[in-house]
Amino acid sequence: MDHAAHHAGAGHDHADLVEHSDHSDRADRGGHAPGASWASWASWASWATAAKATLHCLTGCVVGEILGMAIGTALLWGNVPTMVLAIVLAFVFGYSFTLFAMRRAGLNLKTAIKAALAADTVSIAVMELVDNGIIALVPGAMDAHLSEGLFWSSLLGGFVVAFLVTTPVNKWMIGRGKGHAVVHAYH
Repeated sequence: MDHAAHHAGAGHDHADLVEHSDHSDRADRGGHAPGASWASWASWASWATAAKATLHCLTGCVVGEILGMAIGTALLWGNVPTMVLAIVLAFVFGYSFTLFAMRRAGLNLKTAIKAALAADTVSIAVMELVDNGIIALVPGAMDAHLSEGLFWSSLLGGFVVAFLVTTPVNKWMIGRGKGHAVVHAYH
């Protein structure tokens, strides 16, 4: 299939991303089409694929989380508003990274938004739950300032644990044609 010609049309709309097209010529996916059966997706869902998908989501989460924590801390906000801002920005940046890739691949804005939501919502939610849970559980971390090692070690340690917890979740979802499997044909 000629992807350049396929994605070039104005008003290009993929009503159902999972049944988008065959894409069987994609060697990096072992020929698994977005609409493929569970068995074929399960064979494609390697740990490396899941780790790459998780790292993609984690990148957006890290940018948003650190920015939110830095802004809230610098403005002397309390713990709850700072954490809420960090979580909101983690979702914004997580979705925007996928949205940018989908738009670059030629999807219209509406379809790209649907793809980003389908691909990243569960992954980002799990990461944020784990990461913020760890920060909340580490004694003194919620009150640490940007200049303190405790702030950075709890935040970065939370990201490491979130990556380790979210990777199996992503592997399970990709194995069922969900999550990052929905957008894989476009990157």
